[in-house]
Amino acid sequence: MDSDKSRWAPLTGLAFFVLVVVSFLVSGEPPDATKDKAGEIVDFYVDNKDAQFLSAILGVIGGTLFVFFGGYMRRVLRDAEGPGGILSAVAFAGTIIFATGLAIDSTITITLAETAEDIDPTAVQTLTALYNNDYMPFAMGIQLFMLATGISVVRHGALPKWVGVIAIVLGVVAMTPAGFFAFIGTGILVAIISVMLTMRAGAEA
Repeated sequence: MDSDKSRWAPLTGLAFFVLVVVSFLVSGEPPDATKDKAGEIVDFYVDNKDAQFLSAILGVIGGTLFVFFGGYMRRVLRDAEGPGGILSAVAFAGTIIFATGLAIDSTITITLAETAEDIDPTAVQTLTALYNNDYMPFAMGIQLFMLATGISVVRHGALPKWVGVIAIVLGVVAMTPAGFFAFIGTGILVAIISVMLTMRAGAEA
């Protein structure tokens, strides 16, 4: 019974990817604190309050699922590394940091949606500037997760080597100006790995 349940555990990666995509679609393009006037930013959050709340909640749920996926990945990588390996633990830490970034992002979103009408428009603009630039936890989480996963896969073979090579590239790009593409690429690769591991678990079951 337990093995039958665990075969579906890797699908948390695919579910994470889907929820984060939906979260961004629901949220819409946020205002730009450097280009939009404070009043325009206030109007955006007042007019889209419910959508912002839903987007924030979906983001947090997605982050939770990513940590569960990270826990499963840790086991997969650790089984290939052996008891002395540390890369599996580093990869798992990356998912936690990324999920924390989602929680911070969602907190700012809810704050803006809830208080936009009640605080000074300049404060709303300031919070928006923070929201537009709170990408460092995401970048750090992706870098740790992708680099550790990629190196472990290339060295120990827990997954096909091409997965490891792509993961390493995404980890390197995460902290560059092209980090947004690393974010997209990581989501797609996580979804692919999720399906691969689900199929493997089904075959083993």
